[in-house]
Amino acid sequence: MGHSGAGSKVGPVSSSARPTTPRAQLLLVGSAGGHLAQLIGLGPWWQEHDRTWVTFDKPDARSLLAQETVIWAHHPTTRNIGNLLRNLVLAVRETRRLRPDLVISTGAGVAVPFFVIAWLLRIPTVYVEVFDRVDSPTLTGRLCRPFTSRFCVQWPEQQALYRGSIVIGPLL
Repeated sequence: MGHSGAGSKVGPVSSSARPTTPRAQLLLVGSAGGHLAQLIGLGPWWQEHDRTWVTFDKPDARSLLAQETVIWAHHPTTRNIGNLLRNLVLAVRETRRLRPDLVISTGAGVAVPFFVIAWLLRIPTVYVEVFDRVDSPTLTGRLCRPFTSRFCVQWPEQQALYRGSIVIGPLL
């Protein structure tokens, strides 16, 4: 992709040619509903990159991601050890297959196995704490934090809950 072989010649560059930014391979992981809506809110950023989504096979996800590459995760995830294990197997298989440059999530439970596997494979992760939790940390935020390269919050008040977090502003 753009490499010239030894001895090859490159012609003149048109004055209208602009430098291109490298496209990253993203893995966007989030439960259907509000978590997915907040990932969609990052569209101005992720639309510049190659991406694969991991979410639940629900009507809103099918509609929002109709033109996207999607991996359907197992749900429900709350208090469901069987689906946690199925999603762990899914995370191992798909993260190893895709080798994304970055895994990003807004939660919830489906994020945990993907963050653990990304961490084990030394793939950077970004967790974005949800919009509507300003007074206490979420369980997923607490579980993903040790496996997170960059932890983002949407409100300044949330920084008190997550030392070292970065405020990115509201996604909704």
